[in-house]
Amino acid sequence: MKKDISSQSSLSNDDIDLFRQTITGAKVFKQDTHRFDTKPKVSQAKQFAQQKKQAQSEFYFSDEYIPDIDTHGTVNYVKEGEDTFLPKQLRRGDFAPDLTLDLHGLNKEIAKDELAGLIHECKKRHYYCACVVHGIGGGILKHKIPQYLVQHPDVIAMHQAPLEYGGKGAVLILINLPQSDEFRR
Repeated sequence: MKKDISSQSSLSNDDIDLFRQTITGAKVFKQDTHRFDTKPKVSQAKQFAQQKKQAQSEFYFSDEYIPDIDTHGTVNYVKEGEDTFLPKQLRRGDFAPDLTLDLHGLNKEIAKDELAGLIHECKKRHYYCACVVHGIGGGILKHKIPQYLVQHPDVIAMHQAPLEYGGKGAVLILINLPQSDEFRR
């Protein structure tokens, strides 16, 4: 039983005939069905980024190298050739951190990866100052984090953070940026 379309719509019979002529020869599509795996696959780009981050952390941060800095007192470091006034500026709070990394509850190996990621992100976004919150706890990260940071070529200065950024449980670092004079405060 075919209904009369012209009585139900506001289209004229000429318009309906023109439409039918236009779609003459059209074929009905066959619907394909595809079942996707329930497990999401890690993209190759993400996997490559993780491998690169791990390789950087292994390259820059060695547990064997122990620099000549006092990690039991107030942490204070300036890269050779940089302004010796930088740690004092960090101590006074002249630089506000653009990025903060919280390492509470992490082990040394994961902390190395996160430090490499922090420095990479600071360089990518042109952030000059960052805060690394290591906590006090058992003191393992408190002693190791400054030793790792001294080894990285892009860390130009470091000092124990002022109280508002974590005090004895954190360090402020300054990152050497490309064309750094433009981005320094």
